[in-house]
Amino acid sequence: MELTILDLFHAIDALDWAAVEAALDDRVEIDYRTLFGGEASTLTSEEVVESWKGIVPGFDATQHLLGPIRIVEKGDNRADAEAHVRAYHYLEESVWMVAGHYRIALRRTDAGFRIAGIRLDVFHQEGGDLLPRAQERALAFPRLSGRARSER
Repeated sequence: MELTILDLFHAIDALDWAAVEAALDDRVEIDYRTLFGGEASTLTSEEVVESWKGIVPGFDATQHLLGPIRIVEKGDNRADAEAHVRAYHYLEESVWMVAGHYRIALRRTDAGFRIAGIRLDVFHQEGGDLLPRAQERALAFPRLSGRARSER
């Protein structure tokens, strides 16, 4: 289960969208209200990947540092995980850092545990609001792989 969580965040940072989707359950509840406002939503794994493709490739690099990861099995093929996070988003000469706590729901499938929910509770942010610029850049570039991003 811990590897599923680590695989997800490493894949996001590497822009490995196939690996991101492989770590996700068919439907995922996403709750970033403390970061962006709005409401939590339940999306298909494909919708989650497409939404992240519209942001993450626009940064020069991202780095999600998690740990320690605490997992509690709930029976009924489910588990809950928690981990502190510092997520660094680099764009040109600026850095946007989000510090917080993830609550992650996992569901056992025939292929192993998959992430069925992600909630971020933000504790602190530093740096400028780089999100609008990253979204512009993500739209301007094709949906890059990790190798392509390092070559641009």
